[in-house]
This record gives sequence, C-alpha cells and structure tokens, in this order.
Amino acid sequence: MINKIGKVTVYVEDQEQAKDFWVNKLGFVLKFEQPMGPEFSWIEVGPSENEFTTLVLYAKTAMEQHDPSKVSHPSILFSTTDIDTAYENMNSNGVKVGELQKMPYGSMFTFYDQDGNEYLLREDK
Repeated sequence: MINKIGKVTVYVEDQEQAKDFWVNKLGFVLKFEQPMGPEFSWIEVGPSENEFTTLVLYAKTAMEQHDPSKVSHPSILFSTTDIDTAYENMNSNGVKVGELQKMPYGSMFTFYDQDGNEYLLREDK
C-alpha cells in the first residue's frame, strides 16, 4: 500500500521567505510549485533533483483557517502509486480513513493510526 515517505509538511508564516531559506541558504532545489488559490501555493523543495522525499512549505495561515490544531507540528505525507487500491485495502483492514479526495494537484486521503494520529496518503504518478 505505502511504498515511500513522500512529503513532510512544514507550516510556514511566509512561503516565499521559506522557499528562499531552503533553496538559497541550504542549497535545496525547488521540486514543484503550483498556485492553490489567490494567496498561497503548493511548494515542494528537496535536497536534490534525485531525492524523492520533499518538504512541503505550506502556508500556516491557510491551515489555521482549515484546522488550527495541525500547525503545531509537521505533517507526514506518505506516497503510493495506486490510491484507489490503497484506500480499499486500508478500509478492509479496519483502518480509520477520511474521504478520498481527487484534486487538480493530486489524489489523497487521511488515515489514522491506533492512537488517533493523522497521516496523509497521496498518489504520485
């Protein structure tokens, strides 16, 4: 079902400043950037072009509007190449899962461990 740790979300005050820090001060590369609305973007950086795992520099204010409890720590995004099968398998294994969301920037769903900790599984093609 899960084949890689795909992304770790870091909630940032200013996405452009965060991008500048990771790219220009630490030498990371900009792996992906796409607007998600008029005020923020989906920005991913990684240590190299060849590294699969990335940091998502997510706007803290956007997440605070959606779910303020999430911004206190990074979120872990796992990756799969078949989101529909993973969703079905987790459901059949008794894993608590959220709604499967098909967005323009990717398909994903939330799942919870035995202690109620939340994770995200995202399809990468």
